[in-house]
Amino acid sequence: MIEFRRVSKIYHTGTHALNDVSFKIMDGEFVFIIGRSGAGKSTLIKLLTCEEKPSEGSVLIDDFDISRIRRSLVPYLRRNIGMIFQDFRLIDTKTVYENVAFAMEIIGASRRSIQRRVPIVLSIVGLKDKANAKPGELSGGEQQRVAVARAMVNNPMLILADEPTGNLDPTNRESVMALLEEINRGGT
Repeated sequence: MIEFRRVSKIYHTGTHALNDVSFKIMDGEFVFIIGRSGAGKSTLIKLLTCEEKPSEGSVLIDDFDISRIRRSLVPYLRRNIGMIFQDFRLIDTKTVYENVAFAMEIIGASRRSIQRRVPIVLSIVGLKDKANAKPGELSGGEQQRVAVARAMVNNPMLILADEPTGNLDPTNRESVMALLEEINRGGT
């Protein structure tokens, strides 16, 4: 469960990104946060990943107040969060397989675990046949599917997506959203 309790975020410039925001998202819910540019959507994500701290209020994940977390514990929290970005953030010099495996490597997964898990995840996102391709050889929709695979490869408790379809055409948009819904039904 995610809960925001009376959260406000005021940046050092004086900009009010969030003002007294409260909500709960229960386990298994598939939620969209929508709003105009500058409404605070990205700030919500930054608070959930501890890139920012709230000026006021509390941010809880499973009743643990992450807004008070020690800096040394942030990497451990992030291991349980899969992140999908609008700009994909793939490593151009790595293959599809290597981009997805990288997420496991940085948390210290064994080579054997990586060799077992990555092909499974690539099959789920429909890219097993593209494992040896580089990002530049893929369409925008395929690149976003690599980003989805990378976000889910470590079986995170939570996947956050910051405008995951913003750079995609309508067909790929629908395809990526259907994939995310399917992953959610599977338990993330």
